[in-house]
Amino acid sequence: MEDADWPLFEADPWTGDARPDPYAAAKVRMNLVGLLTARGDLTGALTHAEEAETVLQGPDADRLAANKACALARAGRVAEAHDVAERALAELRRGHDPAALNGLLGNIGLARAMHGDFDGAEKALAEAVAVGEAAGLRHQTAMARGNLAFAVSRRGDVPRALGLYAEAEPHLAGERLAQCRLDQAETLIAAGLPREARPLLDAALDAARTHGYRCDVADALLLRAHAELADGDPERATGTAVEARDAFAAQERAGWIALADHVLIKARWATGERSEALLANAAEAGDRLGDGGWAGAAAEALIIAARTAMALGRPSGHLLPRAAGAEAPAAVRIAGLHATALERRSRGDVRGALDAVRDGLEAAGRHAEVLGALDLRARAAGLAGELARLGLGLARSARELLALEERRRAIARPGRLRPPADSERAAALAALRALSVAHTCDTARGGVPSVLAADLAALEAKVSAHTRRRPGGPSSSDAPAVTEIAAALGERALVEMIAVGGELHAVTVAGGRIRRRRLGDLGGAVRETGLLRFALRRLAGADDPASLAAAAESAGRLDRLLLAPLRAVIGDRDLVIAPTGPLHGLPWAVLPSLAGRPFAVVPSAAAWLRARSAPPCGGRTVLVAGPGLAHAGREITALRGVHPGAAVLDGPDARAEPVRNALDGAALAHIAAHGEFREGNALFSRLRLADGPLLVHDLDGLAAPPRVVVLSACDIGRADEGDAVVGMAGVLLALGAATVIASVTPVRDATTPDFMSAFHAGLAAGGSPARALAEAPRSTGVAGFLCFGSG
Repeated sequence: MEDADWPLFEADPWTGDARPDPYAAAKVRMNLVGLLTARGDLTGALTHAEEAETVLQGPDADRLAANKACALARAGRVAEAHDVAERALAELRRGHDPAALNGLLGNIGLARAMHGDFDGAEKALAEAVAVGEAAGLRHQTAMARGNLAFAVSRRGDVPRALGLYAEAEPHLAGERLAQCRLDQAETLIAAGLPREARPLLDAALDAARTHGYRCDVADALLLRAHAELADGDPERATGTAVEARDAFAAQERAGWIALADHVLIKARWATGERSEALLANAAEAGDRLGDGGWAGAAAEALIIAARTAMALGRPSGHLLPRAAGAEAPAAVRIAGLHATALERRSRGDVRGALDAVRDGLEAAGRHAEVLGALDLRARAAGLAGELARLGLGLARSARELLALEERRRAIARPGRLRPPADSERAAALAALRALSVAHTCDTARGGVPSVLAADLAALEAKVSAHTRRRPGGPSSSDAPAVTEIAAALGERALVEMIAVGGELHAVTVAGGRIRRRRLGDLGGAVRETGLLRFALRRLAGADDPASLAAAAESAGRLDRLLLAPLRAVIGDRDLVIAPTGPLHGLPWAVLPSLAGRPFAVVPSAAAWLRARSAPPCGGRTVLVAGPGLAHAGREITALRGVHPGAAVLDGPDARAEPVRNALDGAALAHIAAHGEFREGNALFSRLRLADGPLLVHDLDGLAAPPRVVVLSACDIGRADEGDAVVGMAGVLLALGAATVIASVTPVRDATTPDFMSAFHAGLAAGGSPARALAEAPRSTGVAGFLCFGSG
């Protein structure tokens, strides 16, 4: 019988007077459990549950168990929640109440996910989705799908989680929508995107406060503290965590108070505290969190305790087995292996420390493999940054140093980028292109823009969201063998720059031998790179003596720092240069040692080997001239003389989609257009075409990129995300292009056509792209053009 039809009173058989019906009252209490849980009155909810469970029977008792399990989980009593739900599961499976079974399976799945049993969590939540779908329960199915997203996110599958959230959210409302957004925010924080999590947290927090969902308010405050901490603001995170802890205390959620204390401990560590008090607090928190079933948080607290003990010169090894063995997110596993490496180093066990570093890099690589978006992979590599720096400092030989650095760089870059087609993402890119044109036209006319920046930002966010749902694929994190590199190099030499602490080192492979050389201060090289880039930016407009002198001085100092110490090893060989960090943006061609010398710039030795293996394409050449570039027409006209059979797209024909389609499967492509590099969001860097920008995001629609791509545009060779080298050139190489010619500085339009004509003439004469670029006469206006990839 339905709840609404059950009378709350029954007639006294002797007097005929109405008296309360205990069973009906128990059913009311059962419904109050869910309501009071949402309101944050966990004590009241559990009191009603305990009173009702002495009365209710059969399916009603099972429904009560589902509500009680939810209340116990929100109270932080995760193990009890799981036990209550499991006891009722068999009866519900035999019954005919799919809604109750769906809810119970959801609670079991969440409890298992919080315990770190991700396989069990997925199994229960997948069954919950199936039960809801079979019964036509749209809302409950969406809830189960959102919970499944939470579980797969906890195990590190960010793309799948984001896709499941996107499927679930349109069918949710009220408290369930707020909870779904909180879970999405947690996923974004774990993926290294705390700033993108903040709007979701703010929206969920506002909704929870408006509707009186006190539990969700406290949960949102806890997540906001995590986001602030991940965003580098431990002081603010401390204040927010205290606010969350007070809210949990008011709701008598003892298990969650421990999670707020866990954030406070992380914040103290982040501010640099290394005290006896922190050691004691972290060790105690680790024990409390472990007892409460919060495996990942317990491991983090114990890792902080161990590292604090090391800093104080105290024993720490007894803390690490518990931390290292915990089922926890990738970030925690990597941190545990980092602490293990530090502890072994403190005992003089360098070999053991390096083994822990390699294990940590392998864990980071496995975590990155599920990520298809380049920006997410770059952030995944950041999880192992501190660990990798420790390993590089411990490396005892050139071979060991190169192997560790190559393994580190491989985390951020897929072996081959081959994303699946996504029609919604394609539509968002087309809309973004149209709005960008309207915004540019309004700005050029000097009027009020008809397109709001918020509209453009919303479309960019939609493109990013779809991109981040892409699954990854296997990619080897093994470093290439020195023998393989040496054989491929032949008469060339590899120079890989590696940051070891604050110093810059170079590993060279030349003539079959591998060597290591300390070059000097990394900070000095970065400062000189900035000065050189500034001078060349000024020279892109016109030559002036002061800028010419400044550029020459910086180039000379960089040459003496980076290449002069290697002269005896590299001689006059053609070079393959794998820079590090900001040196990826160095206009290498202006260094005196590289004047007229063929060289290629690559993300890593492994990336160079992959570029060399790019399959040959057909003989088709494509020439493109974008709008508004005074000398683009002259440049393309000159190149038609070098490539008489080339397909030419200019004027209204030079539109983004036709250009992209023409690039697919070409052997050689040349695009002369205005370029714009997006600092901090390189995947939205663009080339201006007739109908709007061709974005980096557009390029991954290529099935077979041109073997050689020439981008005659300002700054379009620049990259972001450090050694991940995320940008237009980096994406083309990841897609399978062999060589990309592009500039890392602004270029002077008037001098570019002659330079490009000389380059293409050398290419047509049979020279390699690196040699043709080296032999083309250069002026300061084209100093930033580099050869990326195989060369």
